[in-house]
Amino acid sequence: EAGSRVQEFDQVTIAGKKLTPTKGRVYILLNKPKGFITTTDDPEGRETVMDLVANAGIDRLFPVGRLDRNTTGLLLLTNDGDLAQKLSHPSYETKKVYQASLDKPLTKADFEKIANGLTLDDGEVFVDAISYLDEKNEIGLEIHSGRNRIVRRIFESLGYEVEKLDRVMYAGLTKKNLPRGNWRFLTEREVVLLKHFKS
Repeated sequence: EAGSRVQEFDQVTIAGKKLTPTKGRVYILLNKPKGFITTTDDPEGRETVMDLVANAGIDRLFPVGRLDRNTTGLLLLTNDGDLAQKLSHPSYETKKVYQASLDKPLTKADFEKIANGLTLDDGEVFVDAISYLDEKNEIGLEIHSGRNRIVRRIFESLGYEVEKLDRVMYAGLTKKNLPRGNWRFLTEREVVLLKHFKS
């Protein structure tokens, strides 16, 4: 009924999905630079992604998923454990798009191997899309897998070294107007899309 006030004990659903109150929940999108570790703290004292968002003034933030130290690009940080778990779970199939710079041009034969699926030491891996960018050693890759270092391992398995790796899209979020090393809060609309729709 229009104009009804939701009480604390009410359960609200949209399209059959239960909504949970988001009071105090924070969602930050970071464009991670090279050299930062994706962890909340580091015993060796190296710089972490938490150093980059320290000025947000939010306690108990944690990164969703990982980007290795030399990988740049989009990383989500939140204090919403339910959303973090959902986005990290393989069944959710969070879409990620990477731009990889290789040490040499990717041959057409290896391009086809990646497009058709590869078997790595921890099983088969399939990409959703692969394309050449401006140069034959610049590759765009869309993937749902969240396995550790998966993009680097795909290319390494075929004898290529990934010189640069940048995540340019994560779960429908892009780096638009977000320079490297900067962060921003997600909009309410972005949070709703993340929570209730698969990317």
